[in-house]
Amino acid sequence: MDRSQKTQAVAELNSTFNEVAVVVVTRNLGMTVKQSTDLRNKARAAGASYKVAKNRLAKIAIEGTDYAVLADLLTGPTALSYSTDPVAAAKVVSDFAKTNDKLEIVGGAMGSMLLDAEGVKALASLPSLDELRGKIVGLLQAPAAKLASITQAPAAQLARVFNAYAEKDAA
Repeated sequence: MDRSQKTQAVAELNSTFNEVAVVVVTRNLGMTVKQSTDLRNKARAAGASYKVAKNRLAKIAIEGTDYAVLADLLTGPTALSYSTDPVAAAKVVSDFAKTNDKLEIVGGAMGSMLLDAEGVKALASLPSLDELRGKIVGLLQAPAAKLASITQAPAAQLARVFNAYAEKDAA
């Protein structure tokens, strides 16, 4: 990697750190290429990203951002998972770590708030942004559906009463 490639990598990481809501630092303890590719695909499907970055370049990229608190976690064979959804990256990495003992969660950060491994796992247990939106829409629609059924009920009862009188008079 020459100097211009390093400069470009640092600039890309820096812009990423300025846009994301959460960054999770993991330690790769001998994962195969297939396992890494599988994790990347799962992350992409959830709206997150998983990237192996050189620790020195990542440390330079986080300077001046909220994620500067991650500098101490960037030692050894690390990788970064990040997303704009505050839960997506943590959820993907946590779920993958449960089935693969070669991936260790070191910690993470939500803005300037540093999270340890347990904090990342707790964050992963929260519902995602899309799940929360679905619940809110469901809560908003429930009263409208109840209101519609309540307003239709008296008219339906009146129609049944009139029908019963009509049948009685016809007989």
